[in-house]
Amino acid sequence: MHASRTAHEHCRSLQDALRDFRHRGLDEAVAWGRYLADVLPSGGRLLCAGNGGSAAQAQHLTAELVGRYAGDRRPYSAISLHAETSSVTAIGNDYGFDEIYARQVAAHGRPGDVLVLMSTSGRSDNLLGAATAGRAAGLRVWAMTGATPNPLSGQADSVIGIECPNTATVQEAHLVALHVLCEAFDEALQAAEAATAELPAVLTRREVS
Repeated sequence: MHASRTAHEHCRSLQDALRDFRHRGLDEAVAWGRYLADVLPSGGRLLCAGNGGSAAQAQHLTAELVGRYAGDRRPYSAISLHAETSSVTAIGNDYGFDEIYARQVAAHGRPGDVLVLMSTSGRSDNLLGAATAGRAAGLRVWAMTGATPNPLSGQADSVIGIECPNTATVQEAHLVALHVLCEAFDEALQAAEAATAELPAVLTRREVS
């Protein structure tokens, strides 16, 4: 049995989206990973949020940082706000769905932390509220969205936008971007550790000379 025309079109759509990501978003994803490699080891925190499939993507990212992406390393502070079910339902019940993330950002975010917001449309009111709360609290706000410009990209300090009208394809490309981020994060940590290990030897050589 041959694959359907729809299946082939889906694959072509993803190929096109990834080609665009390599040209317009790859460097940004690497920069995000390197930036987090400076922030998290010094006690900073990553907060993430999304809705539906984007919530799953956000939780995927935090799992890679609290657990590990590839090689073994220490855990780092990363929280998926949608996974705080009691907080989400309490805030939603008392303040409304649009406030479920903003209130958590105000509670957990500290100046210098990073907030990653994922939305295929870039128009979710609860994520827009989170971006506003994040900026007010001194967090660096990053957005992963679909086609730009959109309201969320306009509130973010940095954006990875996937130029594709298909929601599923945007989410698939976001996953690739997340993995690129994690690879860059691990590489930057390894480079920093190597430089630190080399420092005593450099100092010793200077003392001898």
